[in-house]
Amino acid sequence: MDLSDLPNIVPGALQPLDLDALRGPEDPGHPPRILLLYGSLREVSYSRMAAEEGARVLRALGCETRIYDPAGLPLVDDGVDASHPKVAELREAALWAEGMVWSSPERHGAMTGVMKTQVDWLPLAPIGGIRPTQGKTLAVMQVCGGSQSFNAVNQMRILGRWMRMVTIPNQSSVPKAWNEFADGRMKPSPFYNRIVDVMEELMKFTLLTRGQMGYL
Repeated sequence: MDLSDLPNIVPGALQPLDLDALRGPEDPGHPPRILLLYGSLREVSYSRMAAEEGARVLRALGCETRIYDPAGLPLVDDGVDASHPKVAELREAALWAEGMVWSSPERHGAMTGVMKTQVDWLPLAPIGGIRPTQGKTLAVMQVCGGSQSFNAVNQMRILGRWMRMVTIPNQSSVPKAWNEFADGRMKPSPFYNRIVDVMEELMKFTLLTRGQMGYL
């Protein structure tokens, strides 16, 4: 397990996983595939930075990751269809993924429209005979401009259930996000440690369930 990209991790906080114990008999054997979505278009986007930190942890654990850039994604029903390049990119990534991370700012007590629009473009109906989200794992995270809140993660849990995903119990909420990042990286803190815990749990749930995705 390569921790060179995780300078802020607490020594001993991330242990190698017993992959054979987690894999079922129908496990495909390749590295778990995780798609990360974030909910802000700002140049300095703390939800994107939190997703990037999560991706680093997932890669250290042995996952393959993709981070989708929502810039240019049109609103649903805004005169475009699934052939739009940004929609096609998102749907292809969702079909590729075996699990997801949704990282949103909390704005006016809710997830952002940028976050919701991404999920709204993921249909429940099959694409090429495969449902993009059903049976796949999900971890939810939020960043807050002020004190710690859980409105966005609670909303995303409801949305994950609606999309028929296996949403893991653990979650992350980072208060005063502007104070938790520097130079594009998250500072050492209990909030960073929680993201590490969430990604580790997502990895475990993904390995436990992906071999049963067709059944689920």
